[in-house]
Amino acid sequence: MLTRLVLTDFRNHADLTLAPGAGFVVLFGENGAGKTNVLEAVSLLAPGRGLRRAALSAMARIGGTGGFGVAATLADETALATGTQVSHPERRIVRVNGAAANAAALAERVTVLWLTPAMDRLFVEGAGERRRFLDRLVLALFPGHAVHATRYDAAMRARNRLLADAAPDGDWLGALEARMAEHGAAIDAARRETLALLGAVLAAQAPGVFPRATVALAGEATPDDLAQALRRSRARDAAAGRTLAGPHRADLAVTHVDKAQAAALASTGEQKALLLGIVLAHADLVAERVGRAPVLLLDEVAAHLDPARRAGLFARLQGRGQVWMTGTEEGLFADAGAATRIGLGG
Repeated sequence: MLTRLVLTDFRNHADLTLAPGAGFVVLFGENGAGKTNVLEAVSLLAPGRGLRRAALSAMARIGGTGGFGVAATLADETALATGTQVSHPERRIVRVNGAAANAAALAERVTVLWLTPAMDRLFVEGAGERRRFLDRLVLALFPGHAVHATRYDAAMRARNRLLADAAPDGDWLGALEARMAEHGAAIDAARRETLALLGAVLAAQAPGVFPRATVALAGEATPDDLAQALRRSRARDAAAGRTLAGPHRADLAVTHVDKAQAAALASTGEQKALLLGIVLAHADLVAERVGRAPVLLLDEVAAHLDPARRAGLFARLQGRGQVWMTGTEEGLFADAGAATRIGLGG
């Protein structure tokens, strides 16, 4: 858990210091007060681009110095910091206990998971959004997943550029395809293991206020011999201008168990409840496998839940580590019990 959070020139916050306690941390205030901005800052304590996936330069406060800082202290006194400098607005700086580090080092210290209103359409949007969601689940269990994904994407981009040449170098293509095969296999294996573990947790849950779900890898399967498949598809990929085989073509399939239907066919409320159930099950899985409860960020989570599901959510979250929640009204969290309650704005 975080015991201290300091934002400097981050979004609308010029200088904000918070001292969150254990358990629930409730941020309330009018729209535009900066509640989601605080959650975004916490999300940057994990590898990746944060819960909005915004450019780093967009996070710096308008009228500020041009850079920003996010600093946090964990319960074990570990000091984490990230941000940018005005001279390099798109270069992320990470420090752990004052020493320079890479973003992957953050995953060894704290796990951050989130759910935002933008994710409510996850099951009806394109496969790319579901892949990104799945990869965040994987990353929480396998921090090295980010390295494999980065190297796979870099090799694929280089291969696509090379295929655009009139006479591409076959040896160089082979080397890139071998690299894609190596990292692609690791990506596919980590995704499948994560879904198997998560599926077991979901299957073991008793019926409750959240509908039961199953999760599986769908879309185009990654070939067992990806390097060979890529060699055979060079002409096809060159004509298409992109690579048509590999783990970047996978999808996440979610099924509403009790109705035996795809999540995309469920009602909007059911989709929200399915997603919540998956995120909470994954949080339990992370706590069991990693040995520490993740920090959960739930943006506007209570606003669109009926009273029964809202009470069920609070009951489910009790005793599961530090949970940050936002809402326009403090009254939405009246049934949450003991919590650090922080009003923003005004």
